[in-house]
Amino acid sequence: MKLLFVGDVMLGRLANRALKVMPAEYPWGNTLDVFRSADARFCNLECAISDRGARWSPATKAFHFRSDAKNVEVLKRAGIDAVSLANNHIFDFDETALRDTLDILDRNRIHHAGAGCDAAEAEAPAAFRIGDKTAAFFAFTDNEPGWKAAEGKPGIHYLPADPEDRDVKRFRRLVEQAREKKDLVVVSAHWGPNWGREVPEEHAALAHCLVDSGADVVFGHSAHVFRAVEIYRDRPILYSTGDFMDDYAVDPIERNDESFLFLVELGEEGETRVALYPTTIREFQANLAEGERARSIAEKMQNLCCSWNTASFWRPGEQRLTLSGTGTGAGTGTGETPKESYR
Repeated sequence: MKLLFVGDVMLGRLANRALKVMPAEYPWGNTLDVFRSADARFCNLECAISDRGARWSPATKAFHFRSDAKNVEVLKRAGIDAVSLANNHIFDFDETALRDTLDILDRNRIHHAGAGCDAAEAEAPAAFRIGDKTAAFFAFTDNEPGWKAAEGKPGIHYLPADPEDRDVKRFRRLVEQAREKKDLVVVSAHWGPNWGREVPEEHAALAHCLVDSGADVVFGHSAHVFRAVEIYRDRPILYSTGDFMDDYAVDPIERNDESFLFLVELGEEGETRVALYPTTIREFQANLAEGERARSIAEKMQNLCCSWNTASFWRPGEQRLTLSGTGTGAGTGTGETPKESYR
């Protein structure tokens, strides 16, 4: 089974303005062939999709992201199967735009998790089929605790990144129950600060707990930059998939315009393969990186993965980075694991 993950997809502001004249496939650039190579495709939808709603607390929140209702077609052009709504922008235009987003996604048969009209809906996984396999897709965020859904109150699935938290323990039981019933369990986590390449210790601890509870993939995002990939107990943890498409200013040092298409292949016998295709953002569009730029982006990831027992090999003819790990789940923190040379 091949699963494709990309990080934050933000279709608001200047991107929304561009989509008034550009075709719906424009934001995906030349990446669509990679999307089509997967059996299922996942992203974090970093905006509401609606033509309505008032800005949430404009005095205290600086950035508000919303894309026109018609732009659900953008997701459809890439064949997106499921989106995470557990993030710090889905409620930017209040309850009205959130409800519109849920309705628009449902009408267009795009599965979603992480936000809802009440706590039960926000916490529930999206359940669907991928070929002949059954899947459960969960989503949570440690951003915006004031948006936490409750009984009779729309909002997000908020959880702190703390394995010892009572709600996190309850969530782990939900993952365990899904593991008993489904062939595939994916957990999306919109967590942590916007910047920095280091994986927070609490993220690693919680990610390991989620895999121990039955998650096949932990799909992390929120940071505007990518972070390491760990293979823990033969299951991939994508600590941060970064920004895939947006209109953000580019930090010349952090390079938030660089990321990857993360293609995860889960074998029938439990083996895992991960292929990463370097990408860049320009003019509100993601494209596959080329030549020296692609190699440079891949090398950054190689250096990050070294201390997580994740070996890597750059395939210049295919412009992709392949990853493999020991499966022991013990990041050394030493950077001693050798990476394969470029050739």
